[in-house]
Amino acid sequence: MFKIFLTYSKNLFKLALPIIMGNLGFIMIGVGDVIVAGRHSTDTLSAISLATAITNCIMIFGIGILTTISAILSNYRGAGKEIQKYFYPSIKFALFLGLISSIIVLACIPFIDKLGFPSHLTPIIKDYFFITAFASFGGYLHCTAKEYLQAFEIVVFPNLLTIFCIFLNVALNIMFVFGWWIIPEMGAIGLAISSLLVRYFMGIVLLVYCYIKINVKYFKDFKYFKDLIRVGLPASLAILIEFTGFNIIAVVMGRVDGIYAAAHNLICTLTSVSFMIPLAISNACAVKVGYSNGAKDYITLKKYACTALGISIIFMFISAIIIGLIPEFLISMFTKDIALIKVCVPIIYVLCAFQVFDGIQVTLSGIFKGLKKTKIVMIANLVSYWIISFPLGCVLAFKFNLDLLGFWIGLCISSIILCIIMLIYLQREDAEKSRGKCKSDCT
Repeated sequence: MFKIFLTYSKNLFKLALPIIMGNLGFIMIGVGDVIVAGRHSTDTLSAISLATAITNCIMIFGIGILTTISAILSNYRGAGKEIQKYFYPSIKFALFLGLISSIIVLACIPFIDKLGFPSHLTPIIKDYFFITAFASFGGYLHCTAKEYLQAFEIVVFPNLLTIFCIFLNVALNIMFVFGWWIIPEMGAIGLAISSLLVRYFMGIVLLVYCYIKINVKYFKDFKYFKDLIRVGLPASLAILIEFTGFNIIAVVMGRVDGIYAAAHNLICTLTSVSFMIPLAISNACAVKVGYSNGAKDYITLKKYACTALGISIIFMFISAIIIGLIPEFLISMFTKDIALIKVCVPIIYVLCAFQVFDGIQVTLSGIFKGLKKTKIVMIANLVSYWIISFPLGCVLAFKFNLDLLGFWIGLCISSIILCIIMLIYLQREDAEKSRGKCKSDCT
């Protein structure tokens, strides 16, 4: 058994390691934004925390659909189909989603005044929204090209590009936020401008790389669009439900005091760093499970699924121990504000338990993507985050005066329930496939 685990771990890591580096690079781009914002002022950090709490929820809807491209194309590849021809349909789909996302972000701007945010932050948030609306196209193009290449298991260059963009983003942040030479100090607006430029740079470079690396062909296939909607829409809604479940906390607590929005952003940024490892394992697992599912090789499929879960559990457990030992040091990397540190530190201990189950659930999501069965992920997220987590968090935060800590206790409990729901369904799915295989063997 251990030998099988090592063999399949090696195969997963061969695909996952570049993705891990890229995912860490992607989150470090966000970390760079938080660090630069925190060094500029707590108001700047609060403003971008409130703005991204909403804009990310809008943009993640399209990203969620596009992240199923690699799983769908891996299923096609496992079934022996030529997948080079799906490049242009994927790009068209991404541009369409980008247009919808941009319109929605722009349409939200007039309503920002009605959300009850601190009055001195509202104009900054509006400006951030306006610039971010036009960044959707770059972000969606990058995601599409990355997923398309991932279906071919081409993962090194796309993720090296992300790592390079960490430094590009930091340089642009410093230039636009604090001002440099003829560029004036822009604060939070500078962060939005640098994010826009970096997203377009990443998207355009990967598109050029696709043309160079793969013999793309012009092709129309409406069945592919149907698969993207059928598999991608529930997956996207699941991510949207999770994102809104997290970001509504920043909005609600930000109305109480901007420091809670800043604290929530810091905690989410911190957990996102370790979360990138199981997320990369989930992405690699979706490709491997997708290929095995397309080839109807259910034994290999099950081995990859179990191995991926084992890796995620081990890593997140070790990560939780490390984070729990040095909470103040980790928070002080982002801010020197004593009041902000005091809000964050107690939540770190809840975070330690939360992230173990968070690692399990994202790996399970990758398995279901590979199986092209994403509705259960959407339902499980809806139950966990909106029926359990948010109501429970409100009670703990406001009735028991636990404030932001109460919401994180709710998130921790909901993540456990989320894992239980998906594991029960996965066991049922495994039983059905085993029965199907027995019938085919008998005939």
